[in-house]
Amino acid sequence: MTKQAIPDALCAFHIRPTGEAKEVPVAGLDLTTASTDGYHWLHFDLDTLEFETWAAQMLPMTVAKALVQSETRPRCDQTDGGLILNLRGVNLNPGADPDDMVSVRLWVTRGLIISARMRKIWAVDDIRRQCETGKAPATISAFLAELTYGLTKRIETVSLDLVETTDELEENSLAQTRGLSADLAAARQSVIKLRRFVRPQTAAINELADGKVWSLDAACAALLRETANRTLRIMEELDATVDRLQAVQDHLEMQHTSALGRNSYVLSVVAAIFLPLGFLTGLFGINVGGMPGVASEYGFWIVSLGSAFIGVLLFAVFRLSKWL
Repeated sequence: MTKQAIPDALCAFHIRPTGEAKEVPVAGLDLTTASTDGYHWLHFDLDTLEFETWAAQMLPMTVAKALVQSETRPRCDQTDGGLILNLRGVNLNPGADPDDMVSVRLWVTRGLIISARMRKIWAVDDIRRQCETGKAPATISAFLAELTYGLTKRIETVSLDLVETTDELEENSLAQTRGLSADLAAARQSVIKLRRFVRPQTAAINELADGKVWSLDAACAALLRETANRTLRIMEELDATVDRLQAVQDHLEMQHTSALGRNSYVLSVVAAIFLPLGFLTGLFGINVGGMPGVASEYGFWIVSLGSAFIGVLLFAVFRLSKWL
C-alpha cells in the first residue's frame, strides 16, 4: 500500500457552528465524511512539498488537477459532489504590483473547505486571523461570502486608484503636460490585467450568489448578492476607465499630429519664401561671362538688398493671405 503523503498546511482548523475554531492536524482527517459538527478548513501553499501527491491521493482526480494547475481563471463549478471555486485577488504583497492578481483555488464540500494559493492573499489571511481569535465564519456559506467580499473590497480599492490616476492623466493631457506616455501606458496595462480576471470573476460570484450551485442562508445570500453587485460595478468602472484612457490616448495623438502638421506647414512656408531667394543666389553664383554687376563695386549690396526685399514682400503676402 502506498504511503500517504502529508503536506504541511499553512493552517488547518475545525470550525464549529458557533464560530469557535480549533487547530487540527492534517494527518488522520477523513476527507470523505462530512463533519456533523461544523466544518474543516485546510489551507495550503502550492509550493508545499507533497501537496500535489496528497491531493491526488485524497481528492477526486478532477479536483486535484484543478487545485494544482499552473494557470487558472475564476470559475464556479459543481463536480464530484462538491464545488470547485477559483477566485482572484489583487496582489498586496510588499514590492508587488496590485494588478498582478493572485489566485486562490477552493474545493468545497458539506463539511470541508480546502484552499490553495501560490502567494499570500490578504482576504484569506484575514479569515485565518479570525479563526485564531475564535471568531471564524460559522458556516461554509459564511466563509465563502466573507472571502468573496474581502477579495472584492480590495479589488475595488485598486480600481478606484486607477480611476484617480485616469483623472490626473485627463487633467495633464488638457494642460498639455509632456511625458504622459509612460504613465498612460502603465495605467492601461493595469486596467487590462484587472479586466482579464474581474470579468470571469463577476460571472463566478453571480453564479455562487444565485444559490443554485451552493445552498445559502439569507444573510450569506444577501452578502453575496452585494458582493456580486460590487464586482459588477468594478467591471463597469474598469470598462469606463478603458474608454477614458483611450480618449486620453486619442487626445495626445491628436495633439502630436496637430503639432507635427503645424511644424510641417511652417517649414513649407519657410521653404516657399526661400525658394526664389535660392534661385537668385544660384543664378548670380554661376561663373559665366556677361554676368551683370560683376564689375560694379555695389553689385553685392544690390543683390543682397534685392533678396531681402523679395523675402519681406513674400512674408507680407503670406500674412495678408493668412497663410501665416
